[in-house]
Amino acid sequence: MTDGPVAILFDIDGTLITSGGAGTRAWALAFDEVYGVKVDISQFSDLGMTDPEVAVRSFEAVLGRKPQPKELVSILERHVHYLAQTVESSERYKVLDGAEELLTDLIGRGYMLGLVSGNSEKGAHIKLSRANLNRFFSFGGFGSDSADRSELTKTALQRAELAFGRQIALPQFLSVGDTARDVEAAHAVGIKCVGVATSKFTKQDLLDAGADYVIGSLREGLPIQSSVSVQ
Repeated sequence: MTDGPVAILFDIDGTLITSGGAGTRAWALAFDEVYGVKVDISQFSDLGMTDPEVAVRSFEAVLGRKPQPKELVSILERHVHYLAQTVESSERYKVLDGAEELLTDLIGRGYMLGLVSGNSEKGAHIKLSRANLNRFFSFGGFGSDSADRSELTKTALQRAELAFGRQIALPQFLSVGDTARDVEAAHAVGIKCVGVATSKFTKQDLLDAGADYVIGSLREGLPIQSSVSVQ
């Protein structure tokens, strides 16, 4: 058994960093290039949605039909292309309070750290690379794995076991995110979730969504034992 989690999964947007609208601008540039239409994805998306969900909803809203598979692949690819530019140029990009310090501490104490993000894998690494945060994470589940956040979370668990080299019991995982969707996805795969009230969801919102623990920022630390112990 374990005294606490072995693997901790982090959401990106609103949990570790804010891109300052870089993702929204990248979607706008992608749709403008491919279809010559103006898109503000904030009108069609909710916090915690995966990139494929955002693409499909926005496509349907502005073009009046579902995208064909090749069209979906194309718009997702152009989004990632422009994301590298918009993240780099974003004046409001920032690492959220306590994030880098917490990640450094957790790595030093022997925890495995992974990502659970609705971004595509490439998009996730683009967003983290500006702050040099990719170095902390050895596995993850992404929007490019599944449009369903629960499924990509399950993928993250499977990849954690591959990285660890053995099976990891569900109580040895902990998920950290800032939205109700993060909580729902964690519970759907049978793991606990820490809600971080660093974006639009308040502490009460996250409690109402079923978060097992709630903190105001990552500077407060996580509700875990002081060391990793696995038998």
